[in-house]
Parts: sequence; C-alpha cells; structure tokens
Amino acid sequence: MDLVIRDAAVIDGTGTPSYRADIGIAGGRIAEIHKEGEGHGPRPTARRTLDANGLALSPGFVDMHAHSDLALLRDPDHSAKAAQGVTLEVLGQDGLSYAPVDTRTLAEVRKAITGWNGDGGDIDFDWRTVGEYLDRLDRNFGGEGIAVNAAYLIPQGTVRMYAVGWDDRPATDAELTRMKELVAQGMADGAVGMSSGLTYTPGMYADDAELTELCRVVARYDGYYCPHHRSYGAGALGAYEEMVQLTRNAGCALHLAHATMNFGVNKGKAPDLLALLDDALAAGADISLDTYPYTPGCTTLVAMLPSWVSEGGPEAILERLADDATAESVRHHLEVLGSDGCHGVPIEWDTIEISGVSVPALADHVGRTVAESARLRGEAPWATARRLLLGDRLGSTILQHVGHEENVRQIMRHRVHTGGSDGILQGDKPHPRAYGTFPQYLGRYVRELGILSLEECVAHLTSRPAARLRLPDRGYVREGYRADLILFDPATVAAGSTFETPRTLPVGIPHVLIDGRFVIEDGRRTSVLAGRAVRSSRSVRGSR
Repeated sequence: MDLVIRDAAVIDGTGTPSYRADIGIAGGRIAEIHKEGEGHGPRPTARRTLDANGLALSPGFVDMHAHSDLALLRDPDHSAKAAQGVTLEVLGQDGLSYAPVDTRTLAEVRKAITGWNGDGGDIDFDWRTVGEYLDRLDRNFGGEGIAVNAAYLIPQGTVRMYAVGWDDRPATDAELTRMKELVAQGMADGAVGMSSGLTYTPGMYADDAELTELCRVVARYDGYYCPHHRSYGAGALGAYEEMVQLTRNAGCALHLAHATMNFGVNKGKAPDLLALLDDALAAGADISLDTYPYTPGCTTLVAMLPSWVSEGGPEAILERLADDATAESVRHHLEVLGSDGCHGVPIEWDTIEISGVSVPALADHVGRTVAESARLRGEAPWATARRLLLGDRLGSTILQHVGHEENVRQIMRHRVHTGGSDGILQGDKPHPRAYGTFPQYLGRYVRELGILSLEECVAHLTSRPAARLRLPDRGYVREGYRADLILFDPATVAAGSTFETPRTLPVGIPHVLIDGRFVIEDGRRTSVLAGRAVRSSRSVRGSR
C-alpha cells in the first residue's frame, strides 16, 4: 500500500463510538481497515507508515457554505480551509457567483460581490459556463488543481441577472425559459444544485412561481435548492415556511443556508423553527441545513440597503446614494421602516462592524462599528455609512452582531444539521468563522460545552453533508471510499481565529489528506494540490 496509518481512534462518520484501527491507503482510497483485536490476519504494511499515537481519525470535513469561488483560483495554499480539515467546499452560494455568465453579466457580478471575493482583477475569467468553471478548477495552477475539493451550486441571482437584468419585475415567458435552460445546462455540467440570495438583488426580485419553476429543473437532476431566504429577522419563521412549501411544490430537496434566527425579535425562537422543520420532515420533506458556530453574521454593507436602491445594478446604486434626497429616503427605510436588506428590522448601527474595505484610504474604519466611526467624526451614523458606500464603491464588508447563543446551540443539535462556514476571506478583519468553524465545533461545542458528542459532531460535518451532495464514496471511513481523511487531537483541537485575530490557524489538527495525499502534514501546509472539482453524476430523472 501507499500509506498505513497505525493505531488511530477511528471516528467513522456514522455517529457510533470510535474504534482503534490501522487504515491502509492505496491509489487514493481506503484499501483496508484493520480493527484492533478482530483477528483479521496480519496488519497491513506500506511504503510509508504513520503512527497516529491515538489521534482521532475521521473523514474530511465538508464545508456546505463556502465563498472560496475565486480564492481557490488565486491561492494555492488556502490554509484557511485546509488547516481546518476541510477537504470539500460547496461554492456558488447565496445566489451570486461567476457562472453561468456572458461578458455583461460577468462584469456586473464582479462589481456586485467585490466585498465577498475581491474584484477579480487578478483572475483570468476564461470561462462562461458552469462546466467551464469546473474545468478551470481542475486545470488551475498549471494543471495541478486546487487546494481542496470543490462542488458548485448554480447561483439563481446570477442566472436572473443574465436572462432578465436588474429590473424588479416578473420574468417574461421567454426569460423564464432562458433561465430554466441555464439551470438545466449547469446541472448537466455537474452542479449539485441551485442557490439563491433572496435578500440580495437581483435574485430577490424572483417570485415564488419563478423559483418553483427553476427548482423543478433542479429536481429533475436530483439536485437540491439552497436558499438564503427572504428574512432572518422580522419575518424569519414565515420565510423558512415559504421555502419549505416552495420546494415541496417543486418536488425538490431543500438545504437551508446558515439557518439561524437573528435579531432581537427572534431571541429564544429556535424551537419554533425546529418544530416547523420536524413537521415537514414527518410529512416526507427532504430537508437539511447548515450553520456556523458563532453569533455574528457577515455580509457586505451594501446588502443592508432596501432592494429598490439596487434596481439597475451597482452603478445605479452609486448614483442614488450620491443624490441627497434619495439618500435621505434610504436612511428613513434603514433606520425607521426596516429595510428588506436588513431583514425587515430597523438597523442598529452599533451592531454593524466594518470588517474590510477595498480602498486603503478607508482602512481606519475597519474594526469599528459604524456608530463608533460616526462618533469619532462627529456625524450621524448614516452619513458615515453613506461615505463608506460611495468611497469604497460598495466594496465594504461588515460583521453584524445580532445573533443569539441559545439559538445557535439548539439548531446545531438537530438531526439534519451540517456545518457551513459562510467564510468570507476578503477584508482586513474577516469573520473568524472563515478560519475557525470546524475546530470551533470540535473544541468549544464538543469538548468544552458538551453540546454534541464527538462522534455525533463528526457525523454532522462529514457523512450528513456527503449524503446531501449524493456523494457515493465520501463522508465515511470505509473500505473503497476516497482517502479524504483528517487526524486531530480531541483534547487540544481548537480554533485559533478570534474576532481580534481572525486569520490565525487552528491547533490540534496535525494531518489532513485528500485522495491519500498530505495537504497538511505535521501541522504544516505541504505543496500538494490534491483538490478537484466534484461534479454531480446524476442523470435526469427517468432517463437511462
């Protein structure tokens, strides 16, 4: 064999108690599991042996909500995820990404999500279709590949941008037909499903009938719908119910993105959400969800604005903000009425922390709330926010401190829960979830708080997401499965990243393998690029 890992405490992804075993690896797959004391003949041998010394061995973690769409192309190291034990990321989230596009749409989406991924000036955008983007991942860095594996969701907002534009109106029949064609082609190219950002423009302009038609296309390929739904605030429970009913009408599996209950109006309301999901599951719905183990959220400052400001695209937003009368109307919606971009809740500027800017001259705002920056300047918070939006050309990212710890803990216990970092890697002070989500689960919520058992938590982060993605050979430690594996110390594993030092790598994860190759060895990133695009192999339902 290529490698034998000896005397590991195997946590196999099933949620059952760990066992001690030798793991033999050959050709990138698990070739033998030799359990201690079972008398199955001699222990496996290999060209190389690694003594686990009792470290826990588990399947690699699956990040069900990642924003590494360009990071994987620009950064061969990508330790932000590799060092956490992430061996597979799901890209194309929140309805906005870079395929499928034409030249116009690509230029617009690059501006729209500069705060998430940078403007892409360092990237050769030599693709237009989903298939071409996945091919680009495979042939990146001179054909070596990428740091970790990646699957892709078709971004519904980008699809609408392509077929309809930025208008707040129903799609015509011809436009809906074109959107369905784009989704079908993306699924045929290997996408695992479709995402939406229904508090982001232009995806939020789609009504339920339009979304249902697109989900029916996704369902034909046995994919899933992953919505960032219409409200995590004042209308959160109704927004969850809307997505459950919509996907049931479409016959499509549902995966709820960063499924939490935020803002003061939802304190203590996690049981209401879980009861809604339990009723739907009992009635036969196919539902899963992901969360990150932190209370603050992270997005762009422009995302807080009311949706009418965004009609026409980024340049139209800037024109409206530059007009004093229109800007005052925006302020009134934000501070008094409750903007739909801020989930129907009047904005609290002391909860909005600037985490990154794209213009260096504005860097003194980073790490301060909008309210704090305004006080230092002797002006109203909206004046500071408006100056940032205009000066940074919509590129500022924020942390939004509106979550509730009890909601986070209750939701992560649910039987359909998976882990997703929602990790935005841009900005001078990104959310620590980008570098810390998975060790945070293991260290804080397993070892320190006992919210989940170690075996149960590993199942949440491995086999459950692999099942949602319909991956037949990942998510478990089993013979014949891909050797995407991590070795960690349950007694010391912890997130190094904090809100003060968010780019600090975790501790207690000395080894990470993808296809049997070390991407992290003895706690250090190797030069190995073992990641590839993970394409769905599903055919259209009913086809042979």
